[in-house]
Amino acid sequence: MDSYLIQMNGNSDVHVHRNGNSPSLGKVKGRKPRWAVRASEMSKKTFNPIRAIVDTMKVEPNPNKPMISLSLGDPTVFGNLPTDDEVTQAVKEALDSGNYNGYAPSVGYQSCRQVVAAYYSCPEAPLEAQDVILTSGCSQAIELALAVLANPGQNILVPRPGFSLYKTLALSMGIEVKFYNLLPEKSWEIDLKHLESLVDEKTACVIVNNPSNPCGSVFSKSHLQKILAVASRQCVPILADEIYGDMVFAECKYEPIATLSTNVPILSCGGLAKRWLVPGWRMGWILVNDRRDIFGNEIRDGLVRLSQRILGPCTIVQGALEHIIHRTPPEFYHNTLSFLKSNADLCYAALSAISGLQPIQPSGAMYLMVGIEMEHFPKFENDVEFTEQLILEQSVFCLPASCFEYPNFFRVVLTVPEEMMVEACSRIQEFCERHYQDNEGAQDLECDK
Repeated sequence: MDSYLIQMNGNSDVHVHRNGNSPSLGKVKGRKPRWAVRASEMSKKTFNPIRAIVDTMKVEPNPNKPMISLSLGDPTVFGNLPTDDEVTQAVKEALDSGNYNGYAPSVGYQSCRQVVAAYYSCPEAPLEAQDVILTSGCSQAIELALAVLANPGQNILVPRPGFSLYKTLALSMGIEVKFYNLLPEKSWEIDLKHLESLVDEKTACVIVNNPSNPCGSVFSKSHLQKILAVASRQCVPILADEIYGDMVFAECKYEPIATLSTNVPILSCGGLAKRWLVPGWRMGWILVNDRRDIFGNEIRDGLVRLSQRILGPCTIVQGALEHIIHRTPPEFYHNTLSFLKSNADLCYAALSAISGLQPIQPSGAMYLMVGIEMEHFPKFENDVEFTEQLILEQSVFCLPASCFEYPNFFRVVLTVPEEMMVEACSRIQEFCERHYQDNEGAQDLECDK
């Protein structure tokens, strides 16, 4: 009995071959099969500056001193900053309800988007549910915002020092990164002339991070207005990384940049991670602020399409979102900020008293940057060597600010328990006193080389 092979081409034409006369399926003419599996160009372009530096630091801590890590921006590490009971109860209720076990829309449940919109909406920057895209953490919010605004070959303007993820994401997408300077002598305000000088016809957006990681700075209303003036003159949209929004100390006021904009379109990225102390829950969002309809439907539609790549954030946390936002008591936020402010003051005072160090007073977030007067530490070539030796001798780990494109500084995370902060500062003092050289001593050492 004859058998037949049926082939269907892409144009739906059907060809029937009697068995024995069918074309060979094992070989393609002119091609010799061989294994040639290679990593993609995107993966090769993906580069994390922190990992590149930290992974090369091979020193071991002092075995006689317990390790104190002031390097990781995760407020949950030491267990001293738990989230509020209302937050965990909200997730338990969402889980027990059984209503959030399936897929949600890729942009998030409509009801949850409405909750976020209502929470952040104000007369100066009104928001509706359609203006909110829920994401898998603020990192994905930044990734989607970059992906919708910039094409390969375009450039983005990024703060220096600044969060390393901006560069990591941009380079993987074939987007050029241009760094604009922050000014430590002005509490890390933006060098506005430098910022504006970098704009060209290929600039897709400016990233503004406020409050700042790694600086702990908070921009004033007047400074934000000057940033908006630059963006307005140059017709460049803003990607606002505001994950530390509202995490400011009592003497400062946090101003969402969108509330001050009359014409500059802004994608504001935020989430639960830091203010609610649950970074592992991966709940973020993008707020589309576009009062002049410059983004129009195109950017919103683009964000919706991009969100469909992973089908949105965790549904259980979405189910808890309304209760998290509305039930978390004000004293929870107050207590968190009081702790961070106390640690910031303690650390700043202690390090200010150490010869050769120049800490910059923070105003919010969870970080403090410290300048190293390298001329007084001639044994070390740079901040990486300085922090390596600090680990080796004192078992204190601070991130060298080369990780943030800003050499000869290091970053301190302020979320550790108070007694650990006191001990860490004491060890840093001991380390600096051992290695500090006055100018004459440093010159003598150079002559002896």
